[in-house]
Amino acid sequence: MKGLSTILLLVLSNTFMTFAWYGHLKFKELRWFENLGLISIVLISWGIAFFEYMFQVPANRIGFKENGGPFSLVELKVLQEVITLVVFMIFTLIFFKNESIKANHVIGFGFLVLAVYFIFKK
Repeated sequence: MKGLSTILLLVLSNTFMTFAWYGHLKFKELRWFENLGLISIVLISWGIAFFEYMFQVPANRIGFKENGGPFSLVELKVLQEVITLVVFMIFTLIFFKNESIKANHVIGFGFLVLAVYFIFKK
């Protein structure tokens, strides 16, 4: 159960972080954000990133082996990176329709999945 909770919290965390890091690129399409300066955009992104931390920190604490969780530190990091890429790919396909996922992206992602396999291999 701790493993599933960790993964779900990491998915939520990375969803907020993806919006904080890349969502602002779509702000110009929204009338109320179109004239904001960089400092305002950074502050809004920090506000979104706060929620990323509200999920990331508990995910790591629950999931870490030394706290009774199922994952080593390396396993947590690799999980987080792969979840980040999955969330990012979904985000890109939904919000940035002018971007495309190419064969080399899929191949690279496949190698990352292999990395997860090797990291978790006992």
